[in-house]
Amino acid sequence: MKEVKSLTELKKAITGQEKSFLLLYKRGSDISECAFTNIQSASKDVKGLNLLYTDVLAVRDIHPYYQITSVPTLIELSDKSVKNLWKGCQDAQFYKDVFNETIYFQEAKQKGESQKQVTVYSTPTCTWCNTLKTYLRKNRIMFTDIDISRDQHTADELVRRSAQTGVPQTEIDGEIVVGFNKARINELLSIKG
Repeated sequence: MKEVKSLTELKKAITGQEKSFLLLYKRGSDISECAFTNIQSASKDVKGLNLLYTDVLAVRDIHPYYQITSVPTLIELSDKSVKNLWKGCQDAQFYKDVFNETIYFQEAKQKGESQKQVTVYSTPTCTWCNTLKTYLRKNRIMFTDIDISRDQHTADELVRRSAQTGVPQTEIDGEIVVGFNKARINELLSIKG
């Protein structure tokens, strides 16, 4: 992990990197120290990881730039924009899975393999949504998770497109799969088994 002390330094550190991770944390805060320790532990065995951190008490220009209002937050950056973020303290295995999936995705891209665009529309209380996301992670499928309980416009648009109100719904390269239809998901994503 490398400390960055300004937005300018951060921009230099991520230039030319396909993926980078930045931990925004507050030194001395129990939850921030928990995230820092677990991320540090999770990153030890992951090669080729551009992992950075900054203390929001000392560095004042990074968190407003990315509109981060609470710490700790781990941000995945791709081409200087936020691709994903995780708030709070997770266990080391969670972070290790995040880093390994990202590294796997980069390796697949270098081999000329491509993955379809996958978006999961879900809610936090939906057990089938969590089952679906676990299944995708297990099969190393990168996806974007959209919580429609927090975004009414997206929920309305999804109903218009699929004529269904339930979740989970998965969009795979423009095709909507309603529910956890494992057979159809396997077919669209070329998952064997």
